[in-house]
Amino acid sequence: MLRRTFLYLSNQPRLFHFVRHNGMAKRFASRFVAGETLDSALAAVRQLNARKIRASLDLLGESVTTEAEARAASRSYLQMLDRIHEAGLDANVSIKLTQMGLDLSEELCVDIMQQILERARSYQTFVRLDMEGSDYTERTLRLFEDRLYPSFPEQVGIVLQSYLYRTKVDVERAIQLKCRVRLCKGAYNEPATVAFPEKRDVDANYVTCMQHLLLEGNYPGIATHDPAILAQAKRFVRAQHIPSDRFEFQMLYGVRRDLQDQIVREGFNMRVYVPFGTQWYPYLMRRLAERPANVAFITGNMVRELVAGRH
Repeated sequence: MLRRTFLYLSNQPRLFHFVRHNGMAKRFASRFVAGETLDSALAAVRQLNARKIRASLDLLGESVTTEAEARAASRSYLQMLDRIHEAGLDANVSIKLTQMGLDLSEELCVDIMQQILERARSYQTFVRLDMEGSDYTERTLRLFEDRLYPSFPEQVGIVLQSYLYRTKVDVERAIQLKCRVRLCKGAYNEPATVAFPEKRDVDANYVTCMQHLLLEGNYPGIATHDPAILAQAKRFVRAQHIPSDRFEFQMLYGVRRDLQDQIVREGFNMRVYVPFGTQWYPYLMRRLAERPANVAFITGNMVRELVAGRH
């Protein structure tokens, strides 16, 4: 119930406009979002790199409504790639196709993505196509496989979500294509017709897909904060003698920093997704929906701030 409530709130634009201008809410969001500007995001990447952690920058925003908005978002990503390269940072980028105009025109989206991927190729870096709700899964994968991956096999990869019933098949196809996959659980409110309603089934599917990707995939990103699944992954790669340079663990900015540093100390590759931008409210609500511990963190800080304000 709590998860569904936060996911519902994530889609309320009127509430977002109120929250975005609330100082307390912005301070809470700063735990999970690296500010509203590219400069603040790059500063966060520098701090992560100093901890021997790689990064992936994500300009928050989805479902643009005009070509001008899509073009503006694409210019932001081109600038992002330029600035990462100029600063010599260990980071790539993550993109939502609806932010690049997918809902307006597939041709527009492909044109924009080809420009971004050409820039990425010039810098020998990588772009991840982030996955959105299940309504976009097939469209995203088809556009990736048919229009982008054939021309940019080293520059572009996908995300697959273990809460979807279809993901085992999608993992098999990705292995056949030899494309890079980021495996996560999924953060959208999906119906039981397309997604496992029970967490235990989502977790079980995650582990099955994870092991297949670790054995046969092309440098998969194992994206989870779940200590039990992380422990399973470590046991599995050791038992199967899978070298640590064949994959990487991935987490979100501000979540389980203790586990991030532990993974680095154990000799594994670690990447943190660094979201930034003005459209942080829907992202924050999805993070609260994912883990009760995040709600406790926010609530605890709210109480401390209120108490401090009385003195």
